[in-house]
Amino acid sequence: MKNIAITGATSMLGSSLARRAVERGIETLCIVRKDSTRLDNLPKSEKLKIIFANQSEYHNLDISGLAIPGDYDVFYHFAWTKTFGADRDDADTQTLNIQYALDAARLAKRIGCGKFVGAGSQAEYGIVSEPLKPQTPANPENGYGVAKYAAGKLARILCAQLGMEFNWVRIVSTFGPLDAPYMLIMYTINELRAGRPPEFTGCEQIWDYLYCDDAADAFLAVGEKGADGKTYPLGSGERRQLSDYLESVKNIIAPDMALRFGVKEYYPNQPMYLCADISELTGDTGWKPAISFEEGIKRILQGEIE
Repeated sequence: MKNIAITGATSMLGSSLARRAVERGIETLCIVRKDSTRLDNLPKSEKLKIIFANQSEYHNLDISGLAIPGDYDVFYHFAWTKTFGADRDDADTQTLNIQYALDAARLAKRIGCGKFVGAGSQAEYGIVSEPLKPQTPANPENGYGVAKYAAGKLARILCAQLGMEFNWVRIVSTFGPLDAPYMLIMYTINELRAGRPPEFTGCEQIWDYLYCDDAADAFLAVGEKGADGKTYPLGSGERRQLSDYLESVKNIIAPDMALRFGVKEYYPNQPMYLCADISELTGDTGWKPAISFEEGIKRILQGEIE
């Protein structure tokens, strides 16, 4: 790949993808929301160009000033509105997200992309009790999962009509230094560093965490070598009890502090098993995770120190 475009580029995964791309010398166009306050998430590089556009503008975005040498190779779509908590069931907004994904695919075609790669979610699967595979049946249980599933299916059809290759990557659980403070790993880190024992549910879930840089490399690998039309679950492929991950965080930051398990109630319909089978992804692209969970935590902490 020589040139890529990214929507949602200031998100944790979008910015990781932008950084890893420019490190490889890839010309990178970042399409950023007009009111974004997270531009500092993006790397400073002559290889990176930023344009401002809201999702509602994708369908008629003026592309006359977007030219860089040659056509764009791959378009990555991360932008999505209302992804957390009760907002996931905002039916009207989630319906708009589906349309915006299709608008993004048409924008990809207009700027000359040969492939469209969309960021899906484990929420598309619903409650499962086995490793997620491309063939695992989808049964989403919230509006966000329904919308992601519909967006992926419809975008696949549209891309075929437009003559573009297509991949959909269903992300399991990622973490990194730009993660939101209310997410479990960052919450744990922040509480431990503040000298407060974090409070949790029983944390008996079997889980799969992937560091953001590994996730970015996976998206680059899919852009280069993903089999046309395929959906790939994305995780580390490692299965550990959630409490074990959190104990590892504690042992790195505050070994003598006790974690308070069982203080909080599980969410209704809480998934108790969430892990990816990455064998097909690895087989098609050669990608494998390179950063252990513990190394990822140390990188987050090192970034805070710097």
